[in-house]
Amino acid sequence: MGVLDIQITDMAGAYIEHSMVISNFLIKVGNQMQDHLCRVFGDNVQYKWEINGEEITVVPDVSINCRFRNRRGNSFLNNPRFVMEVLSPSTEKYDRGKKMELYCGQEIDEYWLVDWRRKRIEINVLDYEQGKPRYYLFCTVTESNKEDLRIVHFPNVLLTFDELFNGIDYELEDEG
Repeated sequence: MGVLDIQITDMAGAYIEHSMVISNFLIKVGNQMQDHLCRVFGDNVQYKWEINGEEITVVPDVSINCRFRNRRGNSFLNNPRFVMEVLSPSTEKYDRGKKMELYCGQEIDEYWLVDWRRKRIEINVLDYEQGKPRYYLFCTVTESNKEDLRIVHFPNVLLTFDELFNGIDYELEDEG
């Protein structure tokens, strides 16, 4: 009998609330898109792209993909139209920096950064400046302007602020 080579990875910083936000989005938006040409996927799928001769793999918390048949196993070989990342202390810098830059370079139309601790959503939309892709902050949604929440590139899909944060009682005070 052979010896199993198993590596255990500590997922420090993973909170139940992080998963709840993802689940809330998947349930509400996924139900509306069942018969749509595009589908919603959670953090169990990955995207593989070749960039400058290097294969890059990313696993977004949520994505909406309109060519979901273009895949191998659980890896999509194309770009989603929408990505949402739920921030955590261990990933926030990466999500706001390298990952955002990567998604922009792949020309993903819409990128949400969701902070469940502060109940805040930053909606970034893709545009071009001198022919180069760039994200622009479309709006930041909080409790005070929660009626502004919408998926810009899927205007017929409805999701409210309260639905996204359903079950999340924890909230940090703003530090500014």
